[in-house]
Amino acid sequence: MLDHMSEPTLVALIGLLGGVALGLAARIGRFCTLGAIEDLYYGESALRLQMWGIAIGVAVIGTFGLSALGLLSLQQTLYLAISWNPLASVFGGLLFGYGMALAGNCGYGALARVGGGDLRSLLIVLVMGISAYVTLGGPLYPLRTWLFPSPQPTADSPSYAHALSGITGMPTETAGIILGVGILGATLISRELRSAPSYIIWGVVVGLAIVSGWAGTNWVAEHGYDATAIVSHTFSAPIGETVIYAMTSSGNSISFGTGSVVGVVIGALLGSLIKGQFRWEACDDPRELRRQIIGAALMGVGAVIAVGCSVGQGLSAFSVLAYGAPVTLVCIMIGAAIGLRQLIWGFGPPV
Repeated sequence: MLDHMSEPTLVALIGLLGGVALGLAARIGRFCTLGAIEDLYYGESALRLQMWGIAIGVAVIGTFGLSALGLLSLQQTLYLAISWNPLASVFGGLLFGYGMALAGNCGYGALARVGGGDLRSLLIVLVMGISAYVTLGGPLYPLRTWLFPSPQPTADSPSYAHALSGITGMPTETAGIILGVGILGATLISRELRSAPSYIIWGVVVGLAIVSGWAGTNWVAEHGYDATAIVSHTFSAPIGETVIYAMTSSGNSISFGTGSVVGVVIGALLGSLIKGQFRWEACDDPRELRRQIIGAALMGVGAVIAVGCSVGQGLSAFSVLAYGAPVTLVCIMIGAAIGLRQLIWGFGPPV
């Protein structure tokens, strides 16, 4: 395969295919971070949150299954190759979640809405991508690295699977698969979820999309000649990366993240056409637009501090059972709950 296309093109194609699956899951399967939180807090339904349990369980089982088969080097994945900063996970997660509530969507959800014709979400995507790069290596870089020192490479893999392996003596891959089965089994206890198979199916699709990213980039890293990063889907810095590539493609290289971002938009477009939901939408309220811009900027900053967005930490980092993943995901949910409360009731007592 590498005889017919360059390594960057191949990893971008792998990202594109997984992104299409994620885009379809968002538009047809209604897989959405903020939507799941809203349903839990205000819709009195945990179904969409349980989809996350399915996706995480499948992603964990698939990821550690790849490692057991020798198809993935866990220690070289992004989230296990660096040390964990708990303060960054907490602060970044809270900031991202609060910004997500203000913006009305996370980066992944905004991309899915762009595919459905929502021009407001296009602005969210652009602002989030730019703010992520401003924080990653722009004017906010010195402040970020002073407050939250950049994660350093580590010889030890900071994951729950490695911890369980150390305690029990079982292989790391076995420990990871057991934990993944536990997550999946605990989620499937819900009778409501078992009676809604479409939620289970789309949760599986999302989990497999995450696994495909690890498998594909690892294959290219092992068989190619370039230094290919072993990554999976996340939607913070890759959005900014895609914006930069769109402006400088003649002097820049395409990447997995670029393919992933474009894939979500394509998948969401296909899903909206299949469902007959495509329609152009724009913002006619300046106050709403201002709130969405502020929220998008906060998401970009928070995602870089936390080393991942709701998908990057909540799914990709969770799939390797990184220590920071559940902490960041819980903080994102708390931040979103605070933001939603402010939007609905203000900071006074609910009436």
